[in-house]
Amino acid sequence: MTRVPCIALIAHDQMKDEMASFATRHKAKLLPWRIVATGTTGGRIKDACPELDVTRLKSGPLGGDQQIGALISTGEVDMLVFFVDPLTPMPHDVDVKALMRLATVYDIPMALNLATAEILIQTLTA
Repeated sequence: MTRVPCIALIAHDQMKDEMASFATRHKAKLLPWRIVATGTTGGRIKDACPELDVTRLKSGPLGGDQQIGALISTGEVDMLVFFVDPLTPMPHDVDVKALMRLATVYDIPMALNLATAEILIQTLTA
């Protein structure tokens, strides 16, 4: 049985509309992929693109970032797209940094803004 590739999609509060729009624009590229997302972000993506395979985890501040980190460390996530809002203070900033560190340690492609995500999405093959 062939493993379905997995992409993690996360967005800070001010970036959720941008993530839903990103998923909508690239729905065809994302269709063959399994998507894991933090709670509200996953809900917004699912509302925008009901045909996508989206697994919603907990909200980021309630452990969702750590759940995705665990999936990265077990080799289940192949790519991370995290639309970070650099202008809003985040009380769970430590969790965000830990997630980025794991993506770096496990050498998975990671986009933290729309420009980089647009480049990465062009590389997707299932």
